[in-house]
Amino acid sequence: MKQILQSLRSGTTEIAEVPCPAAGRGQVLIRTHRTLVSAGTERMLVDFGKAGLIGKARQQPDKVRQVLEKIKTDGLVPTLETVFNKLDQPLPLGYCNVGTVLDVGSSVTGIDPGARVVSNGKHAEAVAVPANLCAPVPETVSDDEAAFTVLGAIALQGIRLVKPTLGETVVVTGLGLIGLMTVQLLRAHGCRVLGLDFDRDKLRLAQQFGAETVDLSTGTDPVATAQTFSRGRGVDAVIITASTTSNEPVHQAALMCRKRGRIVLVGVTGLSLSRADFYEKELIFQVSCSYGPGRYDPNYEEKGQDYPVGFVRWTEQRNFEAVLDMLADGRLDVKPLISHRFPLADAAKAYELVTGDEPSLGILLEYPTRAQTPDAILTDRTVTLAPVMAASNSKVVAGVIGSGNYATAVLVPAFKAAGAQLENVVSSAGVSGVHAGRKFGFRKATTDANSVFNDGSINAIVISTRHDSHADLVCRALQARKHVFAEKPLALSLAELDTIVAERRAAIAAGFNPVVMVGFNRRFAPHIQKIKTLISESTGPKSFVMTVNAGAIPADHWTQDRAAGGGRIIGEACHFIDLLRFLADASITAQHATIMATPTGDTATLTLAFDDGSIGAIHYFANGSKAFPKERLEIFAGGRILQLDNFRKLRGYGWPGFKTMKLWRQDKGQATCAAAFVDAIQHGGTAPIPFAELVEVSRVTIALAGEVRS
Repeated sequence: MKQILQSLRSGTTEIAEVPCPAAGRGQVLIRTHRTLVSAGTERMLVDFGKAGLIGKARQQPDKVRQVLEKIKTDGLVPTLETVFNKLDQPLPLGYCNVGTVLDVGSSVTGIDPGARVVSNGKHAEAVAVPANLCAPVPETVSDDEAAFTVLGAIALQGIRLVKPTLGETVVVTGLGLIGLMTVQLLRAHGCRVLGLDFDRDKLRLAQQFGAETVDLSTGTDPVATAQTFSRGRGVDAVIITASTTSNEPVHQAALMCRKRGRIVLVGVTGLSLSRADFYEKELIFQVSCSYGPGRYDPNYEEKGQDYPVGFVRWTEQRNFEAVLDMLADGRLDVKPLISHRFPLADAAKAYELVTGDEPSLGILLEYPTRAQTPDAILTDRTVTLAPVMAASNSKVVAGVIGSGNYATAVLVPAFKAAGAQLENVVSSAGVSGVHAGRKFGFRKATTDANSVFNDGSINAIVISTRHDSHADLVCRALQARKHVFAEKPLALSLAELDTIVAERRAAIAAGFNPVVMVGFNRRFAPHIQKIKTLISESTGPKSFVMTVNAGAIPADHWTQDRAAGGGRIIGEACHFIDLLRFLADASITAQHATIMATPTGDTATLTLAFDDGSIGAIHYFANGSKAFPKERLEIFAGGRILQLDNFRKLRGYGWPGFKTMKLWRQDKGQATCAAAFVDAIQHGGTAPIPFAELVEVSRVTIALAGEVRS
């Protein structure tokens, strides 16, 4: 299928061939009829892409600060690689979609195949969208009209925050698509509306919809006009739908309002507020969040947990329904807002229009019909990127499941450098997989994980997905008699771990001895290898102190979700449990967790005891400063000390013949870790990490996570 993608690095827009997504749990697969180009949001993204690095930095000062902090801890080169990798990833555009349901995932109710629905789906021939972000389209509403639903919901949510009453006076600043729909919806509420803009054509449309207007291009004073419009009392409310860096819209809104008036920002403006503007009138100022309650809440959007109507009357989905009702009975008229139409094949012309000087308003993209592109072709879940794979002497043919940031920045480059032949890459939505496939030379990209297990040419599976899928994918790889590399963790529960052990045993019994590997890369880092050599010369037990300045992650992030991510002890602290297990070279005989009382439970001290008498403490802290090293390892042994900071500088204290080891760039061992896995398959050697150690570390980690949760 075809999808519109935009490069954040160059600003170029392309129509790419990507595999069709599947309707996952709680999702709806939709064949697109129309999409609407959001001139404001999409122009901003395209303009950002076209800006140079300095221009991008000026637009995102918060990101610049993060980059500078990362340079201090990780070094310049790794930081620049991270930045360029992020900019290199294509961005799917669009969020105003109408089409026909092709399929529904498990747990979806109330939406059936064949239904016509609106959603916040992208500009693509087919989209998979959570059910809570879809709404059925009434028969009397055309595809053209329905494509405006999501923008209408944004306008409606701003109005709901203003809470207008019959007869109130409301100013709408900025008469783009959202502003003009806001005018109509306010008129339907029984409000008197004053619209402000510089564009005479948009002002004429606002007048057509029943608003009085102020042409800002003539120098007319909007504050004085608003005073007259409100009969000298000051307007009851102002809704700002403009997009500008200026602070003037908010300042003017404050001057226009009566005492205790309301101001809602739907668009984007400067926010250097004057206290005096707001203080004397006790004004209320609020920023509206997109389509309404539920937006950016993963429980609502991804897991389908609706808000009870008795407590949250208007959610995103119910706002969609309300807009569709207004379209159906004619109280909201969007036909005059359509200025241009383009077939999907000419989408580049649409974006030239958006970023150019020619006037435009509602730009519709029209998609091929079933007669032009049958469903069977549209829903193909695999695309071939290179019809013939380049000749390779590698005995490792890899299928990669997951193509997120870590996979494309670290794992896939490491496997490519190690000489693995890259055959197929799997992603859920298809876009990131195609990007990885093009960049690293995969032959195929797919949204169907089954294809890599069923492909007889693939003998190694690399897993870089969310943590809750790891154990199942490892088991499926073993059942398919393929070697498997899983990004940590191996499993989230003892039951999952026991199943993996059983599947490996069954594979061996069937005559296949799989290399099972977890991405515990720290033990392969050059500094750690040096430390291992040094401490092997020291007799007696050792003391290890691992300080991880992990930084805070929001409680609603998927890694904090026990079901999806397992929490940060399982998801990340496992790295350091494995590291100390490797350095001690002795089994763990006891473990204990001491936890700081926080909502997320991700600030803890984990203590380990080893059967050679060594002890270890892992201070995994989420409450520190980013100015401090992120990872510091200290080892006390035989009257000597080793200290490693951020895998860049190792110091020895009292160590004969050793003082320091420095690297120009941070090296946490990822490349060597991948190479060791590839080499073990190529030459039939033993697994780089003994399977018994992987199981031991996993069991200890799961036990410690249980202590943290209890």
